[in-house]
Amino acid sequence: MLENDRSRSATHQSYAVLRDRILNGELPGGTKIVEEKIASELGFSRTPIRESIRKLEYEGLIINKRVVKPTEKDLRNNFQMRILLEGYAAQCAASFLREQDLQALYECVEIGRKGTNEEIMDANERFHEIIVRASNNAVMIDTIDRMQSLIYLFRKTVVLNQRPHLIDEHEQIYEAIKARNGEKAADLMKSHLQADLDFCLHIIG
Repeated sequence: MLENDRSRSATHQSYAVLRDRILNGELPGGTKIVEEKIASELGFSRTPIRESIRKLEYEGLIINKRVVKPTEKDLRNNFQMRILLEGYAAQCAASFLREQDLQALYECVEIGRKGTNEEIMDANERFHEIIVRASNNAVMIDTIDRMQSLIYLFRKTVVLNQRPHLIDEHEQIYEAIKARNGEKAADLMKSHLQADLDFCLHIIG
């Protein structure tokens, strides 16, 4: 039992380190992931490293033993899926979101106006997470969860390059959900994500 606990801990730690290095750019897109080298650096055996790599492959951050380098097609595919799913989630949120979650949504908007870049990143993620989970659709939630790592990479582009009207759009979505106007909330969410996509394409273009 103790050995299993140590193995799980090593897998969790190595996964967290690798994921952070990829997301913060320390391991840029295209970097080859070598199990032996990482195991030596982190002081773990190759088994937890291999399991960590599998998890990161599942999340789309590693492909063929290399750090993913998202293409324009990846960007479009990611946002097209989000537009479909999160538009529906926003419509559901207008019907089902509880008052305390509405308050949390509003707090995300406020942080978006006043916070540091890191705080805005966290608030942006939380804003969308609250709405997605309001769908009460386990398959949808799981699909978005598996996309979170790539979403984070694109979210960095949007926040750090200060996309115009980003927080205004969040506030409009919040107001539509608060007014229990599902159709408007869905339309606003779709337009919001399309604007994110257009901005990212402009930046990488």
